[in-house]
This record gives sequence, C-alpha cells and structure tokens, in this order.
Amino acid sequence: MQLSGKRVLVTGGAGLVGSQMVEDLVAENDVVVADDLSNGIRSSIPDDAEFVQADLTDETRVADVITDDLDAVFHFAAADKYVNTDDPRPQFEENGEMTYNILERMDEVGVTNFVFTSSSTVYGEAPRPTPEDYAPLEPISIYGSAKLSEEALLSTFAHSYDFTVWNFRFANIVGPRFGAGVVPDFVEKLDDNSDVLTILGNGLQEKSYMHVTECTEAIRYVVENADDAMNTYNLGTKTTTSVNAIADIVADVMGLDPEYEYTGGDRGWTGDVPKMRLSIEKLSALGWQPAQSSDDAVRRAAEQLYERLE
Repeated sequence: MQLSGKRVLVTGGAGLVGSQMVEDLVAENDVVVADDLSNGIRSSIPDDAEFVQADLTDETRVADVITDDLDAVFHFAAADKYVNTDDPRPQFEENGEMTYNILERMDEVGVTNFVFTSSSTVYGEAPRPTPEDYAPLEPISIYGSAKLSEEALLSTFAHSYDFTVWNFRFANIVGPRFGAGVVPDFVEKLDDNSDVLTILGNGLQEKSYMHVTECTEAIRYVVENADDAMNTYNLGTKTTTSVNAIADIVADVMGLDPEYEYTGGDRGWTGDVPKMRLSIEKLSALGWQPAQSSDDAVRRAAEQLYERLE
C-alpha cells in the first residue's frame, strides 16, 4: 500500500512512536489522530493532523473515529506500555479490548488495512538473534502475553476476514520523550543526583535499541513493500547495548562521572528479558536496514533528552 494521498487513522498518535509516525505521514496524507492522552502529549501531534481525544475501549468512540472513508488504521495506542506495570490485569484486558473494538469496527465499515505495533516481548527468553518464525512463543510478562494475544486476533482477521495486516515486533525504541525506558530514566536520575546512579539488576542486561525515526521509517517501508495477508517483521538493529554501556553513554552526554550502584540480580524486574536481539534478516531481505547502531540510537536519544532539560 503506497502511503500517499491516503486518509489514515493513527491511534496513540500523541505517543513517542505514534507522533513520529504522524509526522512522517502528514505531508502526503490526510491523518486523523485518536488518543486519550493517558500516555501521550497533545503538543507532540503535528498541527496538520486532525486530533480526536477518544478512549478506544469505548465502542461508541471507536465508531466515531473509524469511518468508511479511511484507507488504513495504524494502531499504536496501548492502555499501559510499561512491561513492569503495577496493574497487569487491566493492561491485558484493556489492550485486547481496544484492538478487538477497532478490528470489529473496521470490518463493519469495510476498512481492511491494519498496522500494529507489537513487541519483542512476545518471544520471551529466546535464542539470539531471534527470527520472526521462532517458536514456541513463550512470553514471560503480562505485556508480552497481551501483545501475543492481539497478534493472534490479527492473524484471524488477516486469514478469515480479508484484512491486510502489518505486524511489527519492536526492539527497544528510544527518542526525545521522557517516560518509560532506561535512557530517560538515567537522564532524569542523573539530573536529580549527579553523583550516584542506581541501576536495576546487575547492569549486564543487553538489548537492541532503535531510534524512533528509524523505527517509523522502517514501518513505512514495510507497509509499502510487503503485501501478504499477515506481514510480521522484527524492527531493531544488528547490535546491542548493555545497561552499563547506556549508563556510560548518558553520563558522557551529560558530562558527569557518577558512581554506579546496583539493585542486584540478572534482570531489572519480574518479566524482564535480560538479553534480547532480534534478527532483522527478513527486513533486510525486503530492502531496508537501519543506518544507526544500537549505541548510536542510545546516544542520539540521550542527547535529545539532555537538550530538553536545558
């Protein structure tokens, strides 16, 4: 599907990835953003996009924003995006409810192009690099379980209801937004106390980090170049960055030399996958590769976040 001259809905369009996706699309498309602003920031939405504040667990509001003149829905909204949430049951139930509401309404009005942001957490603790066809998928967090259940629903709509689905399993996406994630956490901690940095776990956790601008560039490329009923792609980099290395990068960006203290253990929280690197061979074979390494993405995000403090 070529993303020009289209009318598209972006749910969660005030979030980190959603707002960048809107910015990428709005120059050549008519973009509507639906967001309840529980995780998003209104000022992040480009002025040229239409904004509707809507709770997508409400079927009436879903009917308001999904109309038969849409060409596609980019579903980036989530009730709770924290893997280590304190309230897992609503996270599982509300995220699934939103996705089902949207798909059901799309089917009612004849809109069949659906773009979804899933997560590397669906794989659980899998061998690295992890390809899209790795099985069995055994997530170890409620967040990962929710994403996997939503993927199953997407597969049903792709294969039984004539939808075309683009499903993206993300590595850790970073950018100029405070909130969830180790990079903004370290920037905020060091801004508060430049002498000591508390690191969850042992600092040896190692994952792939991708900058949000490359994430949305890859999404657009796949949507325009993959046309199976169910298109599942990993998004990430070929390299990884340890938590200790992130601490070093953030401290360097901020011109600091703090002591590190650790909470202990091999993971930061229950459900944390200590080591993750996705295979991006399928993405490369389609014709797209990231220009930035994992370290590059972390440094760029740290610089952007530090600039926001000044």
